[in-house]
Amino acid sequence: MHLSEQELVRRENLAGIRELGIDPYPAALYPVSHHAAEIKAGFLVNEAGKAQNFQEVCLAGRLMSRRIMGKASFAGLQDSTDRIQIYVSRDDIAPGEDKSLYNTVFKKLLDIGDFIGVKGYVFKTQTGETSVHVTELTILSKSLRPLPIVKRDDEGNVYDAFTNPEMRYRQRYVDLTVNTEVRELFRKRSRLITAMRHFLDEAGLLEVETPILQPIHGGASARPFKTHHNTLDMPLYLRIANELYLKRLIVGGFDGVYEFGKMFRNEGMDATHNPEFTMVEFYVAYKDYFWMMDTTEQLLEYAIQTVTGATQVKVGEKVIDFKGPFRRLTMFDAIKEYTGVDISEMDESALATFAKSLHIEVDSSMGKGKLIDEIFGEKVEGLLIQPTFITDYPVEMSPLTKKHRSKPGLVERFELIVNGKELANAYSELNDPIDQRERFEEQLTLGKRGDDEAMVLDEDFLRALEYGMPPTSGIGIGIDRLVMLLTGQTSIQEVLFFPQMRAEKKIIAEEPEV
Repeated sequence: MHLSEQELVRRENLAGIRELGIDPYPAALYPVSHHAAEIKAGFLVNEAGKAQNFQEVCLAGRLMSRRIMGKASFAGLQDSTDRIQIYVSRDDIAPGEDKSLYNTVFKKLLDIGDFIGVKGYVFKTQTGETSVHVTELTILSKSLRPLPIVKRDDEGNVYDAFTNPEMRYRQRYVDLTVNTEVRELFRKRSRLITAMRHFLDEAGLLEVETPILQPIHGGASARPFKTHHNTLDMPLYLRIANELYLKRLIVGGFDGVYEFGKMFRNEGMDATHNPEFTMVEFYVAYKDYFWMMDTTEQLLEYAIQTVTGATQVKVGEKVIDFKGPFRRLTMFDAIKEYTGVDISEMDESALATFAKSLHIEVDSSMGKGKLIDEIFGEKVEGLLIQPTFITDYPVEMSPLTKKHRSKPGLVERFELIVNGKELANAYSELNDPIDQRERFEEQLTLGKRGDDEAMVLDEDFLRALEYGMPPTSGIGIGIDRLVMLLTGQTSIQEVLFFPQMRAEKKIIAEEPEV
């Protein structure tokens, strides 16, 4: 293993600490009593300038800066909440004759990035900065790699930072350490999921878990990841959706169920697609897609306002408002509005000709539904910025959706489009087992034509429907894309702790000739 000069120095410092009889990786519990943000926000002084609270504190974190001034030093300690200044005096942390803890350890053997614990009392410096006067210092973990140096001016502006996206995504642990604002993004993600879970719980839905490894991939049109189970000697697939299992639970007697879960699709990657992504899906008996549109508006408005305090979020130069009601537009009307052409009566051949006239690539595997989807995706979707429900899809596009009650050839489905991307997909669920079998068989035909995203026939799901499923509405909402909107990000990699990436290239030193 090749080590840089700085890494060699840190290992020498590690050895030096051990030679002093100090364990650089102690296992004992460290009694943290306060955090940096709490101290900075709540510190009070009396008229004499003395501390009214936080007389004794114990906190822990990384050593992020250090200014050594002879017998005393100032340093920056960063914990999970914030960074706070600490004041370390030789005589305070090393009373008596032995000054090695300060002279040798703190001044020479500690490095930026090391974890330390400090006990002491809070005071304000002459410049008014809340600080901790350290009376006891403990090494908690030695850092063997140097952190990137991130410089900020007096106004907090970063001008020398750990900004390379590939490095940040591969080494998210470093990104979170030196670019602390990234932590707040992921805290917002967590609060968003909590708010959505609260809304669904209050609505009376039951949170459930369904299989990730499935014998038949279903519930969406996508290419799956495939594996093999040795004991059962059978192929299994990482789920592309959890829809069919959740609907089985509605058959089983639950009136409403939901699941936050990972989905996996063996497809392309770009700014809004990752092979592994998070969705929430929920299904409610005795409801339809009109009810689901109303509920989706209420859910998103509640969740966004709970996390941000407002219903508006800024994405680049655009301000997107999640205050309901959202615009509602049928798919055919949307295509007509943005292309000037009514395609509602076109057959497959006419659709293919029209798509080609729009310079959309067409091949023989595309059926009527796929062609309409391509036209909408290329010419309409990217122009829908404010939350918009696109409703009433052609039956060919929606093999799991109930036929429209009043519009022949269409189904009761909507997609929610925000900032030019699909955020949610919902139906009045198809519960006629005979119709469902015919739809599956149509998908098998498309698969034989070369459509590798066509659905497969799931006999067990059909059997469940034959036992009877009540009228039901269901929806899937993309959590990652919602977090992107909430935090103003344009890349899905920014809102995933560990996005999928190509294998890291490693430089392997050649063996010396003998």
